[in-house]
Amino acid sequence: MVIQSSSVADADSGPAGNGAGGLGAALGRVRLGQLLIEDGVLEAVELDRALEAQDADRGGASAMNGDRPARLGEVVLRLGLAEPTAVRRALCRQRGIDFVDVAEVTPESAALKLLSPEVVTKHTVLPLSVVEGEGGALTLAMADPLDASVREVVRAVTGRPVSARLAEAAALRDAIGRHYGSQAERMIADLAGADAQGAASIDEAAGDLEAHLQELAAEPTVVNLVNLLILEAIQARASDVHVEPFEHQLRVKYRIDGLLHEVKPPPKHLQDAITSRIKIMAGMNIAERFVPQDGHIDMKTPGGKVDLRVATAPTVYGESVVLRILDATAALYTLDHLGMDKPRLDSLKNLLEFPHGVVLVTGPTGSGKTTTLYAALQHIFSPALKIITIEDPVEYRLDGVNQIPVNRKRGLTFADGLRAILRQDPDVVMIGEIRDRETADIAIRAALTGHLVFSTLHTNDAAGAVTRLTDMGVEPFLIASSLRGVLAQRLVRKVCPECRREMVPDEALIRRMGHRAEETRNGSATWYEGAGCRVCRNVGYRGRMGVFELLVVDDAVRSAINRREDAGSVRKALGAEHVTMSEDGYRKAAQGQTTLDEVLRVTHE
Repeated sequence: MVIQSSSVADADSGPAGNGAGGLGAALGRVRLGQLLIEDGVLEAVELDRALEAQDADRGGASAMNGDRPARLGEVVLRLGLAEPTAVRRALCRQRGIDFVDVAEVTPESAALKLLSPEVVTKHTVLPLSVVEGEGGALTLAMADPLDASVREVVRAVTGRPVSARLAEAAALRDAIGRHYGSQAERMIADLAGADAQGAASIDEAAGDLEAHLQELAAEPTVVNLVNLLILEAIQARASDVHVEPFEHQLRVKYRIDGLLHEVKPPPKHLQDAITSRIKIMAGMNIAERFVPQDGHIDMKTPGGKVDLRVATAPTVYGESVVLRILDATAALYTLDHLGMDKPRLDSLKNLLEFPHGVVLVTGPTGSGKTTTLYAALQHIFSPALKIITIEDPVEYRLDGVNQIPVNRKRGLTFADGLRAILRQDPDVVMIGEIRDRETADIAIRAALTGHLVFSTLHTNDAAGAVTRLTDMGVEPFLIASSLRGVLAQRLVRKVCPECRREMVPDEALIRRMGHRAEETRNGSATWYEGAGCRVCRNVGYRGRMGVFELLVVDDAVRSAINRREDAGSVRKALGAEHVTMSEDGYRKAAQGQTTLDEVLRVTHE
């Protein structure tokens, strides 16, 4: 890990972190190493290791060449002994720079006026107070008070000396949003009073409609506003952006951890311009406004490239637009990172070792099925295997895997693509979704002829996958012969680690989930809830995790399938040891990872 050079350049470099020649000691400065130990960042043995490495650097080639010896802070980071934030906080303490919790202070309005929103956002700083009179000092909360270049920028802009305070970066960004508003909100506020010249009567626009929409969408303010809405959704960890038209208002919502959060809406008169801008970015036909359309956007952001799937649908007040933000890191998940307990994880890995058969993942839209399938492909990947997928659309690119996108406009459906795949001599086939009998028949027959097939179904639980295939018209003996296992899953929100607090759950909830109320007092269970804080947007949850149910097809299940029994009977064949999704969620709630309310909300049990 690295920390800004301006920060570490101020760090001590002497034998115990006090600067060359013991200058720090002469000045009465507390040693950096001592502070890191006091803060619990380092153990004594780790500090000794860092000092030995620093001594080795000092006597090495870099010192012989006249280079500056490594500072203790640099050495600690290079060895991976601490996080940059912890080292920076210790360095600030060493220099007498106080820490400030920006969530607990109210900046003076006179100080806020000294810096523009652009400056505070770019440099992650927040003015707190200012001494009256010309040349009075400005107290400034900074994510990195040791960065002299930022202090110089603020001094040059305000004409005042800067008294720096250390603040946590995430809290600073949140405070900047509260006191200055997000960039998108500021732009929306500026546009709210703009003249809505003719925008509401787009159908009466003179000349060519498409040219008029192109002109509206090309306005710099509209281009910037759409970009900001997308960027701020990404920063808020949103999975989707919804732009919804109503009679007197255009609403914008971000879906965060599965739930929608409304943000400040753009002016209604910009509706057509915003919609057209998004459609142009997605390569859609902007003149066609009365049929649904799908598109795709590749967008470069400060955090890297982001893929967005765009879908429009006509409503009585205009086009509803949804942008799905595809998180590239989801394709990097492994099975070990999905949140399964060890028994179910081991059982799933055993299923994937079979050379042939069908393995299904079930759940509603947005339950993480694709992420699980990609993790399964990564688990079994080998250059010796021919792996081909057919998806609608291809969400993430997997290195070493042949991926085919469905293209109905050109006649390439799941069934047609699957037939073509089987002529490619694959070892492993992944089908994005089994939607009809034709696709199901081909997939099952592929499994029976020596292929390992992965796919998804929309069912409520694992046993429901069997009856769903039967309802499609697949013969039970084919299902029993080919199906290896079914993984049902949902995503539940995790308790926010920043504001979690111990609690005792409602005994009625305990009983509803099939447990005794006495378990609330069981010392092995630790229940938590989120109180709500700035980090989690005051909802008490941050991030999501999976709850799972794994059905492994054994002889008892196979017999139930052949007898055409319903999902309830198939479930009974699994035995008393079978763990349902709600039970998996209950166990995770008892470990303090989520709450029973959240488990019930998601599993509907």
